[in-house]
Amino acid sequence: MSRWWRALDCAASLAITVVLAASLVFLVELIVRGSLQPTLDFFQQPFRPGWTTVILFALLLIGFDALFGRRHNGILFVAPLALLLAAIGHQKSLYLGDPLYPTDFLYSRQIVELTPLLVSERPLTAVLIAIGGAAALLMLVVLWRYWRRRFAPIRWRMRGARLALVLPALAFFVSIMDFATFSWTRDRLQIIPMMWDQKENYASNGFAIAFALNVPMAKVQAPPSYEDYVLDDIRPGPTGISMPEDRPDIIVVMSESFWDPTLLPNTTITPDPMPHVRAVRSGSMFSPEFGGMTANVEFEALTGFSNAFLPYGSIPYQQYVRGAVPSLASFFRAEGYETTAIHPFEGWFWNREHVYDSFGFDRFLSIEKLPPMQSRGPLVSDDSLTDEIIRRADATDRPFFTFAVSLQGHGPYEPNRYSDPKVRVESTASYWTRQSIRSFAEGISDADRSLKRLMDWAQKRDRHTVIVFFGDHLPPLNQGYTETGFLKEPVPDRREPPGALATHRETPLVVWSNRTGTMNDVGSISPALIPLKLFQTAGIEHPYYTGFLGRIDARYDVIERHVLIAPSGATPDWSREKLVDPLINDFRLLQYDTLFGRQRTVKRFFPNLPKPAGV
Repeated sequence: MSRWWRALDCAASLAITVVLAASLVFLVELIVRGSLQPTLDFFQQPFRPGWTTVILFALLLIGFDALFGRRHNGILFVAPLALLLAAIGHQKSLYLGDPLYPTDFLYSRQIVELTPLLVSERPLTAVLIAIGGAAALLMLVVLWRYWRRRFAPIRWRMRGARLALVLPALAFFVSIMDFATFSWTRDRLQIIPMMWDQKENYASNGFAIAFALNVPMAKVQAPPSYEDYVLDDIRPGPTGISMPEDRPDIIVVMSESFWDPTLLPNTTITPDPMPHVRAVRSGSMFSPEFGGMTANVEFEALTGFSNAFLPYGSIPYQQYVRGAVPSLASFFRAEGYETTAIHPFEGWFWNREHVYDSFGFDRFLSIEKLPPMQSRGPLVSDDSLTDEIIRRADATDRPFFTFAVSLQGHGPYEPNRYSDPKVRVESTASYWTRQSIRSFAEGISDADRSLKRLMDWAQKRDRHTVIVFFGDHLPPLNQGYTETGFLKEPVPDRREPPGALATHRETPLVVWSNRTGTMNDVGSISPALIPLKLFQTAGIEHPYYTGFLGRIDARYDVIERHVLIAPSGATPDWSREKLVDPLINDFRLLQYDTLFGRQRTVKRFFPNLPKPAGV
């Protein structure tokens, strides 16, 4: 073959590779975005890196062609992987409202474990996905068998030349993906990291590049003012640790997806599914999450720290809890309390076994360590969980701190979940959706009765007992929101105006003592402030939980990634401002120093921190 024909042959092969890459990028974006026009805009608008993504995929295809030794065989590996990630990302955005992050695969086992619930809610969808998956796998096998031999092999010298071209280019691309540092090349390629707004980040940069930008997310950057002299100026409260002589027993119940279903418009639920919570309600917990991600709410409520200072999409339980972390459990354990965490599900879920040990719990009773428990529907009942809380409390003479996470209310909510529902639902929604709402409301009714039984038991005790109860987030009702008119989409935008955000994030909060009754007028607070309200009710003083968090509470009700909410009003996009309230900056510095830094402030704010017990 003459040199001219070889050049023409290489040019034709390169053109085919570019066409394959462009087609693949188009399909990925179409799947993720779910409609044609936004996909076309991604390629047509000059300020978006559509063609940069095509070049990136072309480099990947050339590299895998060299590895496989035949032209245009790399598409058989890259395409299934990219399309699968795109499909998973689309489903996640429909269910939770967030795009797919690299760190999501840290809890892939959790998704597998919840698959039976997902299938029971949407059996037809599950069947179609299974059929589609089997067909795609069969097609891949056929293509791999017949496609790969239709293209010419690549000589060893040319395979080496391709890799010599591709590997440095890909390595350079990886080097400019650190969003925390400015890159002139990245800027010229129209790749603009928008880590403060991940929806816009994925919409503007495309699925592949936005996904790559989130790979460094596991590394948390030190705040600009993280210096010893700045840390030394952050002072704890005016008093140290002070415990009442009659040490109160503490019970905290985080109730899965507990929320008031009567807030759904065009819907009537009878009888009232939560009369007791309505009667003793202290205020609202302003959840940092919607429809899922329970562990992030739990992290705030147990530590008094905030997800607002962590990378968007991160999961502290999976990524950042490495050693001993100050928490309510470590404090109470240091004070001689018996500290127990209870969750009637597998202990590995959300990495709780390791996390609870790091938080200082004496023991963690997962389903593997609990006695046989009764189920209601497919999951362990709230009533059975309450039995266990009471049984363990009655069996000890020591003061105790019990943290319980319920399970019965976990979504999705398949119709006819319960064989003997007591609530009735009238709604403009379809029959299937109406029955789904009924399943959810029946679970709320059960949780409400369980809380009443727990409080009735505590009311008869001689020992001072404090109970905190709250829902972790709104339930994943999906069509239950859209068909009733509560939401336009199944999941709200994270950057809604503060009023709408409160409507879609607030869950009931109860702070109660058998000595003083309900703590009133709490308002709407972030879960990071729950330890403060607990300690105030219990009569406990602490350098951090009442001292520092007391200063935060005096100025702010909600500390959220996109907004600060104070009695005087809201401050949206505060984290993007050059000047941040010094008090909020102190909050961020304390958290960074404790979790990631030199721990210079730990002894001042968290004295007597015990070592993990090995739960």
